[in-house]
Amino acid sequence: MPQSTSRSGSPTANQETLTLRALVGTKEAGIIIGKAGKNVADLREQTGVKAGVSKVVTGVHERVLSVSGSVQGVAKAYTNILQQLVASSPAAPTGPAAPSNHTIIRLLVSHNLMGTIIGRNGLKIKNIQDASGARMVAQKDMLPQSTERIVEVQGSPEAIGKAIEEIGKCLLEDWERGLGTVLYQPGAGGPDAIPAILAGSASRRGSYANPSLAATATANPTAGGAATTPPQQMRTQSISIPSDMVGCIIGRAGTKITEIRRLSGSKISIAKGPHDETGERMFTIVGTPESNEKALYLLYNQLESEKERRVGREMAQQGETAA
Repeated sequence: MPQSTSRSGSPTANQETLTLRALVGTKEAGIIIGKAGKNVADLREQTGVKAGVSKVVTGVHERVLSVSGSVQGVAKAYTNILQQLVASSPAAPTGPAAPSNHTIIRLLVSHNLMGTIIGRNGLKIKNIQDASGARMVAQKDMLPQSTERIVEVQGSPEAIGKAIEEIGKCLLEDWERGLGTVLYQPGAGGPDAIPAILAGSASRRGSYANPSLAATATANPTAGGAATTPPQQMRTQSISIPSDMVGCIIGRAGTKITEIRRLSGSKISIAKGPHDETGERMFTIVGTPESNEKALYLLYNQLESEKERRVGREMAQQGETAA
């Protein structure tokens, strides 16, 4: 596929590859795949995209739909998929406020790229909604064992397709912010689970939410590390951390970040100030793909522990107030 250096959303950006993932139910996944894979094969032929659904996990009722191709191809593929799902749904009484073809898709978007879609003061997301006729709702919390969040897009399949095209353009224009994304995997929780890492999202050589571990991370021949590690194996990844969570990761006198560095084997540097209007600070991780994966996993666990601690504290305060 031709590569383009354009990041402005110009026509040359149409040659870039976008991979956009979404959460679907097991029943929906069956419809998307079709008997003996016929539906997904037809979809690939009609739109020129690559598409697939994650494997079934026992006891888990969600699967991940992944569609890769040009922005227009991905948007068309999602439109076709939603049209098929609507047509397969049992007829139900509807009113003017709920048209019979109204549906919802739950897109998986990197936390670091949410600002790109929402825009300053919500202007970008408003423009996408106005242009497409779809409604978008971004969830605030990251999904378990990941740094991805859900963006619900609601409306007719055609309106959702238009919104997805605009979302895709945003993701490709600002792909560098997605470096270091930890992908959500339904049913992959547990203390021993290590999530997949997205090293380069919406890149010219990779694609947004490409599950290949460290497939497009930037080589850093000058990075430090063990003397036995060949320089070409070193990778640099970045992840944004909410400003109010930075302290819990660093720990008192830097004890926690020091421990994460020691356990993972990666070098981790922290920006002194926020990198944009969100107030979030950038953590840069340098090491082998394996050590970076461990570092991201440890950082994530520290974030989750802090979130649970804060929720527990709030509940205790509410209990004291009620008493």
